[in-house]
Amino acid sequence: MTSLRKLGSSDLEVFPLCLGGNVFGWTADEPQSFAVLDAYTEAGGNFIDTADSYSAWVEGNVGGESETVIGDWLKARGNRADIVIATKVSQHPDFQGLTAANIKAAADASLRRLGTDHIDLYYTHFDKPEVPVEEIVGALDELVKAGKVRNIAASNISAKRLEASLAFSDREGLARYVALQPHYNLVSRDTYEGELQNLAERQGLAAVPYFALAAGFLTGKYRAGTAVDSPRAQGAGKHAETERGRRVLAVLDEIASAHAVPVATAALSWLAAQPTVTAPIASARTPEQLPALLGVAELTLTEEELGRLTAASA
Repeated sequence: MTSLRKLGSSDLEVFPLCLGGNVFGWTADEPQSFAVLDAYTEAGGNFIDTADSYSAWVEGNVGGESETVIGDWLKARGNRADIVIATKVSQHPDFQGLTAANIKAAADASLRRLGTDHIDLYYTHFDKPEVPVEEIVGALDELVKAGKVRNIAASNISAKRLEASLAFSDREGLARYVALQPHYNLVSRDTYEGELQNLAERQGLAAVPYFALAAGFLTGKYRAGTAVDSPRAQGAGKHAETERGRRVLAVLDEIASAHAVPVATAALSWLAAQPTVTAPIASARTPEQLPALLGVAELTLTEEELGRLTAASA
């Protein structure tokens, strides 16, 4: 049985792979999504990440499709108490921004779609610097006090704004961010390492990185000169053309081969071993894609292997 990890200073205990819900209602229809969710939980998974805006970018969608699919699945399975649900506010077409009124209205809409009375982890999706941190944290604290949200977190935020938010929470005795969702992976390290990661470490925040597999590049499927038919091909393919991307894949190939695991498992294992990281986020469109992701819960790379990947990705 895979050990669950404590999420920062919260009382949440989570599986070391967070299942991304961005594909639900997009590239995975409801039956496919249910199959992925079933396979993930059958393997011991309990941590699902979504956002109120998923997947408003798809023609014909309005936003909230992913939350609706997850809510329907929770109702069908009757397992709400066993699952840690994380969702986000600020990007839904009808609930843009982080004013206090918008945060509260968006939370109520997310709760309806999820078919639940509480959100376990509620992120500000993209920080809005024009809104004072006092207003944002104050609104989030009201949701916690009302029992609608158990824990709060931030994504896509600067170190300066994060520090100001934490200081305000501490000064006023209000709900405090327990986690951070940064863009972070083997080919995108400067998006988190440095000031932001150091602050998270000092303040006891858990990191739950998104784009953990660089839009699929770190699965090894996208190589220079190889065409892949996928909605993500363009984003992932750009890494294949860089020297760093090729270096990282070469080392991942060797390490994955030595452990007889998929390339994605090795890439996620490097990420999971980094300071502050509790659970990388990765999504699967089909149950067949899950084992490579779930393998992060079992694989521990050696210090030498971690060092080789760190050097290759510099």
